[in-house]
Amino acid sequence: MYLSLQRVSKTFHGERPVQALAEVSFVIEQGEFVSLIGQSGSGKSTLCNLIAGLLTPDSGEIRLNGALINGQTGHVGYMPQRDLLMPWRTVLQNVILGAEIARKPLEQARQRARSLLPLFGLEGFADAYPRQLSGGMRQRAALLRTILMDRPLLLLDEPFGALDALTRREMQNWLMTVWAQLQPTVLFVTHDVREAALLSDRVLVLSARPGRLIADVPIHLARPRRESDEAFLRLQAQLLGSLAA
Repeated sequence: MYLSLQRVSKTFHGERPVQALAEVSFVIEQGEFVSLIGQSGSGKSTLCNLIAGLLTPDSGEIRLNGALINGQTGHVGYMPQRDLLMPWRTVLQNVILGAEIARKPLEQARQRARSLLPLFGLEGFADAYPRQLSGGMRQRAALLRTILMDRPLLLLDEPFGALDALTRREMQNWLMTVWAQLQPTVLFVTHDVREAALLSDRVLVLSARPGRLIADVPIHLARPRRESDEAFLRLQAQLLGSLAA
């Protein structure tokens, strides 16, 4: 057991309280690539913020390697929907930012970053600034920064949502190459059923608000997956059916 959520709930209190999540429970094993899908407003990003420690659950437990991490930051690598690259820093300076914040040896961080730039499609761009990069390159830089934080779990919150369709497909294929080589444990948030079916070992499905886990779908299709295969099309239909339930 790597990441474990047990009966996690969250309500936002204001003039009218809004319950975002209701008793969500699941487990992610080490090295798994798990996607989380749900309709807009189902609590997907709230769940990421809870796991990252940016929010504290009203009830329930979040554990990483058995340790309770409710409300604690610094345990996971979190890549939000926007790349959040600092425009005044070069690519290399951006991707080692986590090492700087953690006060780790910077030369060692630079060397590791440079060694990974080719895998991330950024060879020759170490000294470029974010404004000089395409949307896909910016997302690759943001993911490299997340991986270089050396956290046991990566939370990727709709990282390709702002990209055009062609770039998004290229990034999906590239992400599978990176995952196959580095084998991180990933929780990938998306609203795209096709994307979830293409990338994942398992797909978790949240209901409409308040978000409850209504399906946990294992995927046994070999990678790389062909979207025209009958089994892949059946999987997409199953996931769409779960969302509509």
